[in-house]
Amino acid sequence: MAVASTTVQTVRRQRFAFALLCLTQFMVVLDASVVNVALPSMQRDLGLSTQALQWVVSAYSLTFGCFLLLSGRAGDLFGRRRLLMGGLVLFSLASLAGGFASSGIWFITTRAIQGLGATLVAPTTLSLTATIFAEGPERNRAFGVIGSISSSAFAVGALLGGLLVAGPGWRWVMFINVPIGFLAIVLAPILLQESDAQAERRHLDVPGAIIITTGLIALVAGLGEGNVLGWVSWQTIGLFLLAVVLILAFVGIELRSPAPLVRFGIFRLSTLRGANLVALFVLAVLSLCCLRLPSICKGCLAIQRSTRDWPSYLWLWRSWRSRTSPRAWLLVLASKPPSSAGWFL
Repeated sequence: MAVASTTVQTVRRQRFAFALLCLTQFMVVLDASVVNVALPSMQRDLGLSTQALQWVVSAYSLTFGCFLLLSGRAGDLFGRRRLLMGGLVLFSLASLAGGFASSGIWFITTRAIQGLGATLVAPTTLSLTATIFAEGPERNRAFGVIGSISSSAFAVGALLGGLLVAGPGWRWVMFINVPIGFLAIVLAPILLQESDAQAERRHLDVPGAIIITTGLIALVAGLGEGNVLGWVSWQTIGLFLLAVVLILAFVGIELRSPAPLVRFGIFRLSTLRGANLVALFVLAVLSLCCLRLPSICKGCLAIQRSTRDWPSYLWLWRSWRSRTSPRAWLLVLASKPPSSAGWFL
């Protein structure tokens, strides 16, 4: 009887812990899409130019993507629950600060910090899920659930963003993360067990992460400012050259690092190369949709802040039926070479 009772309590605790991890994953993915619908309102209230507006999305994506491998390694060395809680604190405080932003620089900075917090949360969520469930069908189902929640969160973010912008205002797309984040912070030490930190030499490739992040920021800045400064201006060319130098420096650092972020030998696998190229093209188009469609819909179709912005993909059907939208499309594509290339890919 005592053994059965202990088993029931273990299963119940396991389910509560998994529910908490699902909640954190939902929050991180939700934030990636809930902001997109509010971009036109942010641009108006904060006085952002079109070039500055792209950094609302790019700042989050760059810090999230570039530090992702580093945070996964840090979780193995210093404890996954500890890293998860640190990421939740950073993410929640950045969301709170972003909701009170009074300038574009302030808001973009908080978005970058949000991305850094999210990159601490995302890999540790998956790692902790793997420790909760034994290898086999049970763990596979758990990863399937998290994948489904991630997809649902991205879709829900578009709908929720429209509701928040139409209701209390765009600042609530930031404030909504705060109660979820602090609830997860309170429950994490109760429901999650700390993983054993590795006793091996603790080496983190921090220089590599910083250099590749700076290089990609220079690349994005060059692509974003090319329309304004001119594609052959010394500022644009300087940004591209800086990006190339930093990316090559990153490759050199990784080849010599005892614990590199990226082991380039894995790219010998043709399936991995193909999968990465497909992911690159899909995410390039998806990111462009998230950035451009809310503004295009508002300008070309006179769509105001409402739940009609959900989902933005409805605009594709309406543009096909409309006689004027194709012209607007041509004007937009002709004036935005990088965007046109993204749509083509």
